[in-house]
Amino acid sequence: MAAHPTTSVPWAAARQAVHAAGAAAIRPPVTVPLVEAEGRTLSGPLTARAPMPAFPTSSVDGWAVRGSGPWRITGRVLAGSPAPALSVDGTCVEIATGAMVPDGTTTIVRVEDSTVTGDEVSGEARAPHEWRDIGEEAAGDEELMPAGTRINPAVLGLAASAGHDTLSVHAAPRVATLVFGDELLTEGLAGDGRVRDALGPQVPAWLRRLGADALPPVVPVPDSLDAHVDALRKAIADGADLICTTGGTMNGPVDHLHPALKELGAEYVVNTVEVRPGFPMLVAALPGGRFVCGLPGNPQSAVVAIVTLVMPLIAGLAGQPVPPLGTVTLGAEVAGRGGHTHLALVRRDAADGRAYPLPHANSAMLRGLAQAIGFAVIAPGTTGTSGASVPLVALP
Repeated sequence: MAAHPTTSVPWAAARQAVHAAGAAAIRPPVTVPLVEAEGRTLSGPLTARAPMPAFPTSSVDGWAVRGSGPWRITGRVLAGSPAPALSVDGTCVEIATGAMVPDGTTTIVRVEDSTVTGDEVSGEARAPHEWRDIGEEAAGDEELMPAGTRINPAVLGLAASAGHDTLSVHAAPRVATLVFGDELLTEGLAGDGRVRDALGPQVPAWLRRLGADALPPVVPVPDSLDAHVDALRKAIADGADLICTTGGTMNGPVDHLHPALKELGAEYVVNTVEVRPGFPMLVAALPGGRFVCGLPGNPQSAVVAIVTLVMPLIAGLAGQPVPPLGTVTLGAEVAGRGGHTHLALVRRDAADGRAYPLPHANSAMLRGLAQAIGFAVIAPGTTGTSGASVPLVALP
């Protein structure tokens, strides 16, 4: 690996390249109970183990009747109980919502549409039948969700309804955060040339929102080559699939990340991206299928690198597709950045629903980021004009 290769990659191509690298290094799937599967990714399709529903179930409270009325009451069927067949015309059973519909049922009369006189019921049905048929939602073995689906609470409920006790999932990538810089304070006020660390608290939080298993940050890592190498090796020993570093991505007097990567035998997947802000970002592959993502040291630039490189890399490692972009309509002009993609912080206006650029959006600032819905994507060689529809990278 060359010490400091400088070939930059277009923004869209960088997203695709790191996703492909992550997908090629995906770990074998694991089987977990449903209660542990939220936030992970299906390693295979979710299918129905039996028809859904498995038996006809009443949609209303009322009377399951056979033949013409009035009907003689012969019993009651509640949810969770078997339903004896209705074998004689002119008979009925009281039925609860969700209960099994007896064989022989002609229709169901809602309780509010019925009159009970002694042991007889009279009334009119609103529809031919008010129950869910066998397999109405899904046939047995039907695919319900494709492989690569991120598991949310609704998917968990669907899996349980489909008869699953466990799910085969891709393990959440384990990610370490190393914050480089002798100038960083972890508490108190900035002063005497030292500044507060703004990345140690936020990078792991972004990683968790991306579905990663984020390790506690290491802050600060001293500005020396030996300290960088030692910290990287410690993260590898701790089982990190991905190591996010902050700062040191250029070639200044205290930028030791490139030499450290060379010492560890890394190969670049992407080194610098044609995007502003945050272009000196990188992803390098370590021996053994692990990765280092070098984020710039400026806080907003680091978040640009997260949505540009870390987001698709984690998606690849987790068995998910490249994260899709949204769309916004601009409410004001957004400047371009020449031949580079411009990721411009925007807020959404509650009155007109349009996206507007934010102040305090310098790469070293966080005030604009804290108010943003994400980054409007202004393509190279263009300007975002008011009223234009442009892609949006939503914040996780």
